[in-house]
Order: sequence, then C-alpha cells, then structure tokens
Amino acid sequence: MQELTIQLAWNRLLAMVEEQAQVLMRTAFSTVVREAGDLSAGVFNLRGDMLAQAVTGTPGHVNSMAMAVIKFLQVYPLQTLQPGDVLVTNDPWDGTGHLNDFTVVTPVYQGERCVALFASTSHIADVGGRGFGPDANDVFEEGIRIPISYLFRQGAVNEVLMDLLKANVRDPQVAEGDLYSLTACNEAGAAQLLQMLDDLGLADVEEVGDVIIQRSRQAMLDAAAGLPADAVSYTMTIDGYDQPVVLKARLSVSPTGIEVDFAGTSPASARGINVPLAYTQAYATFGVRCVVGNDIPNNAGSLGVVRVTAPAGSLVNAMPPRAVSARHAVGQMLPDVVLGCLQQLIPQHIPAEGASCIWNPVFMDAGASGPFPGDNDAAQPFVINPIFNGGTGARPGKDGLSTTAFPSGVRTTSTEVNEATAPLVVWTKEFTPGSGGAGQYRGGLGQTIELSHRRQADFVVSKMFDRIQHPARGRDGGEAGAPGRVFLRAPSGEETDLPGKGRDTVPGGYRLVMQTPGGGGMGTPKNRSADALHTDQLNHYVT
Repeated sequence: MQELTIQLAWNRLLAMVEEQAQVLMRTAFSTVVREAGDLSAGVFNLRGDMLAQAVTGTPGHVNSMAMAVIKFLQVYPLQTLQPGDVLVTNDPWDGTGHLNDFTVVTPVYQGERCVALFASTSHIADVGGRGFGPDANDVFEEGIRIPISYLFRQGAVNEVLMDLLKANVRDPQVAEGDLYSLTACNEAGAAQLLQMLDDLGLADVEEVGDVIIQRSRQAMLDAAAGLPADAVSYTMTIDGYDQPVVLKARLSVSPTGIEVDFAGTSPASARGINVPLAYTQAYATFGVRCVVGNDIPNNAGSLGVVRVTAPAGSLVNAMPPRAVSARHAVGQMLPDVVLGCLQQLIPQHIPAEGASCIWNPVFMDAGASGPFPGDNDAAQPFVINPIFNGGTGARPGKDGLSTTAFPSGVRTTSTEVNEATAPLVVWTKEFTPGSGGAGQYRGGLGQTIELSHRRQADFVVSKMFDRIQHPARGRDGGEAGAPGRVFLRAPSGEETDLPGKGRDTVPGGYRLVMQTPGGGGMGTPKNRSADALHTDQLNHYVT
C-alpha cells in the first residue's frame, strides 16, 4: 500500500472519530455528556483492535472501551451479525467500570460484508437502584445491569430491552434518548468510513489498521527503551469510604514494554469505590502515556506496550458482584501513583500530586431518596450530576492548573446549565485562596461552591469526594495542597462538616458548601520568584 494512501486514511480516521464524538455531544440527553464531554468514541478493526480515538472524551472511557469491543465480539462473533445490528452493554466488567456508562458497538457493512466497527460510550445520569454514589453493598443495589445484548437487530430496536431499561430508571426519557444518541454517533462515523473507503479505493481498514498499530507499537517500545531499566515502587494513601485505603504500584521496564503491578494495594471495599480491572488498566496506562510516548497515537498498538496487573479481589481488581458505582473516586488517583513511580526514573518530567478525583456530586429532590417519591411536596423532582474540579499538581518549571480535571479531562458543567436543569441556586463559585500547595512552583487552586434549594426545600446530595483527609503531596520540597472540605451552613451561620462520601440531606434554608482540594507544590517555597509571589498576591491566589 502506498504511503500517501496510509497517511490520507489515517487523517480521515482521526477526523471521523472526532466528528463521531461531536455528534454524540450534540444529540446527548444527559447534561454531563452534552456539557462536560463525559464520553468516548473510536473506530476498530474486525478483530476489535482500536485504530483511532476521538480527542474529545475521558481516558477512563477511551482506554477501557478499547478493551471492551473484543469482549463484544466474543459474545457475538462477526459471522453472527448482520447489517442494521447494534450491540450494547453497561456491565462494569465488560464495559468501562460502572453501570452508568453505556457502551454501544456498531458493525459497519459495505453491502453484506463487514468492514469495521465503531464504538462509543457515554455516562447516563441515572440507572436506577440507589442512584449514582458509593453507598451500595453490591452491584445489584446500584441499578439495572445489561449484559452484552442487541440494541437494534437488523435495524429494529430491541423493544423488550428498552422497556426494561425505562421501567428501572428515574428519568426514562434521558436513558432512552442517550441510547439513540450513541447509536446515531456510530452511524455518523460509519457513513464517513464508507465514503473514505470509496474515495481511496480500499476494501476495508484491515491493512491500513495493521500499519497504524504496528508503527504505534514500535514507537511506544522505542520511547520505553529510553527509560532506565529499573523497577520502582510508589505508595499513596487516600480517604477511601470510611477508612483510608492504600494504593501501591511497582513499575518495571523491559525490552517488551512497561509493566505496572498493583500488588500491595488495599483489598476490595464493602462499598462502591471498587475498581474493575479494565478501568484500572485504563487510568494506569494513561499515567504512563502522559510522559512516555505522549505524542504517539493512542490505539491498540501503543496501549498494548503498557501491561497493567492487580491481584484479583483487590480494590483495583474488584470481582463481581462488588459495588463499583464510584470507581472513579479511586481509579482517577492511579495516574498519580504511576507518575510517582516514573518520578524516580525521569524526575524532570513529572508533576506533583493533584486533586485528581473529580468532585461530581449527584443532587436530587428529597422525595426521590425516600421510600415514597413525593413525600416532600415542595420538592420539584430532579436529578443532576454536575462536575467540579480541584487543582493539579505543580509541573516542572510551571505552576499547577487551577480547577482543572486531570486526569479525567471532563469539563465543568456551567452554573447556568446547573441552575436551568435543577431548582438550585449557586451563590458562590470561586477560587479558594491559599489552596494550591506552596513551592518554587505553586500547585493549582481548588474552588469553593456554595448552593441551596431555590424554594427552601430539602434536597439530597450523594458525595464521591476524596482528598479531604489525605491532600495531594508536593515534590522536591513543595508543600501539600489544601485538603477538600464539604459542609452545611445553617441560616444562623453555624457550619457542620459532612463526610466526603455518602448520601446526606440538605435541609431547606441551609446551604451546601464544597471546597475542592488544591494541587501539591514543587520545589522549596523560598525559591519562588518575587514576580510570581507578587502575581499570586495581586490575584488573591494566596491568603
């Protein structure tokens, strides 16, 4: 195959998966997808290997979806599928780690012959059960679980599956709409792929895909070869559910790639902070790829060079039927652990620890949390899942980024959208002065959000917050970032602290205040330049 054809096909693949993601955002019903980009999109060869991914999306979705398509094909081999078929699952162990994420896979046909597959994932706000949160005792309490199934069969929707889903969720219109949205974005990618094959005179993407995967794999192996061939370990303690948990990784480099082993990590929890292995692999691999071969395309070739293992039954390789709804509260900490290992090998490239875990509370009316909806007559029914972020760790030669979602990459949902989709008023949303860890390079700042019910009614908050007891640590003499805090403020001004995880009711007239954590600093604070100190004071970044 000519080099020009390969390059043209590669560029077209990148463009079509990005358009696929944009279609998903434009048509999604869930606010967290439409406004925050909590999704993934990609194109796959006939073996289920990911060839290209959209830049829009999260590592947890993209990298776990990259492994999911192979599982779809194990259940429904290509020879059993037909034009018009669309598959779906939200099984945490076959998809992207918890029930709220639905993955849809669409085979693409040129006539009667399958030429590729498209897959996409998005977060659906409610899947029934206890609702999105860390409180369940097992996955059966967390909502409806759909094994790999037909969503459409030869173009006809699976009405039985759709009816079951709608009967088990609090907002059936959103759930149904998001599944059609996922289907539509895959169809958009498929149409562009068929046009590309026609334009370039290709029968399928197999040969082009093999070149892309082989070159990406070799480039990643070359990048890994530049690392010292040492085995290093790093340990981090985080809040956990009701007691601290330990995350430990050992990273080693060999001619065949990079191994990351989470042996020594705490055992699985009795609550829903457990992480299925696919999500652990997704974020641990991302931690490596941030600094090793970060300019190499993300596909099956480059991802395969990083191999991630964890003991079965541990917190980061939880087995069914463990509760996993809030798996991001632990999983999004894993890049910091991996970067802590790499800091010992290539310190000049590694940032300090950051807030890492997004603060994405679920707000709902108080009636929805009780045994009988509507008990609180003043409460308008609603469920929203906004996203707030803390600060990232200071970077080599640069301050950390304030209120930035690293490693997840999801955007904050705007105050206007949150107020338009729920009867809540946001009174305060501002940087928290002094929350970034001091250092020659300062950690990124967290933020303070203060809100209440517009009609002074009770409402419920489900919390999945971390770094309240164990803040982000600095590096090379830098100080830790400020810990997070969540509390109620009574009309009298009295403050009552709440735990970082679990469900609480905010009484009518009270305000809920959330202070997200700051990132750790880097380097001795006395070495910070006078100009940087002056700018910090001028902008009220420090107290």
